[in-house]
Amino acid sequence: QLQLVETGGGLVQAGGSLRLSCAASGRTFSTYAMGWFRQAPGKEREFVARISSSGANTYYADSVKGRFTISRDNAKNTVYLQMNSLKPEDTAVYYCAADLIFRRAITERAEYDYWGQGTQVTVSS
Repeated sequence: QLQLVETGGGLVQAGGSLRLSCAASGRTFSTYAMGWFRQAPGKEREFVARISSSGANTYYADSVKGRFTISRDNAKNTVYLQMNSLKPEDTAVYYCAADLIFRRAITERAEYDYWGQGTQVTVSS
C-alpha cells in the first residue's frame, strides 16, 4: 500500500504564491513518477504537472506552464508544487498521485495508481 498526504493549501490573493507538499509512505518513493491534478467545483479532475521518478523530467499542462513548478526530494519522500502568479481560475482541490506502472497516458487519471485526499487552494480576485 501507498499513502499520500497533501499539505500547503489555503487562501491567497491573485498574483500570490503557494507551495503544496505531498508526503508519501509505504513504498520506495524514488521508484515511481508523481503527478498533481486539480478539480474545481462542477468540473472534471484535470492534469496539472508530472515529474519522473528521478526528478529529471517534468511535464506541465499548458494552463500552468511558466507559473507552476513541480519538484521532488526523494530523501524526504516528498513531491512539491510551487505555484506562482496565481489566478482565480486556479481555485480547486489539488491532488497528488503516484504512477507505479507507466502506461503512457501521463495526463489521464487512469494512469495513476494512488491518490491523496486533496488540499483546497482558493485564489481571490
